[in-house]
Amino acid sequence: MGVVLRNLQKVVPLRRARLRRDVDTLRHILGVQKFDLGIICVDNRRIQQINKTYRKVNTPTDVLSFPFHEELRPGKLPCPLHRDELNLGDIFLGVEYLMKQCRDNSMDLHSTLTVVTAHGICHLLGYRHETEEEWAEMFQRESYILGEYNRLTGQNLEPLTKKCSQDS
Repeated sequence: MGVVLRNLQKVVPLRRARLRRDVDTLRHILGVQKFDLGIICVDNRRIQQINKTYRKVNTPTDVLSFPFHEELRPGKLPCPLHRDELNLGDIFLGVEYLMKQCRDNSMDLHSTLTVVTAHGICHLLGYRHETEEEWAEMFQRESYILGEYNRLTGQNLEPLTKKCSQDS
């Protein structure tokens, strides 16, 4: 099983090979290599349109996640009954939005894409942050994932802070 990585925007140059490698590392850490995963990179116009349609929020955002297994409890892996259920879902990355955040905060875009993708994968695995308790649980999981990622790659990535994350 694998990762489908689509770049549907032309505003920000992307190193897709690096993003694919980072996503594969995150999947390995989480033990979800057998599941398909879609990563779609979009511009502000498209992420705003998706955000408006599905969340009724008419602004661009950093990441939107659409889990295949919608009733999954945090920390539990899906138990597919059929081969076509070996799917985690899709993550839309608002690359143009993220680029502006990176410029405003002197951050590296590709590192930020990895952090935001980890956040999106957590959503696909049942994590939410609608309450303080849910946020703390999700933050703890992201801290673990990125800690392992840092150990394997020599990077120094940290989870999103509450004020930075505007996704679903």
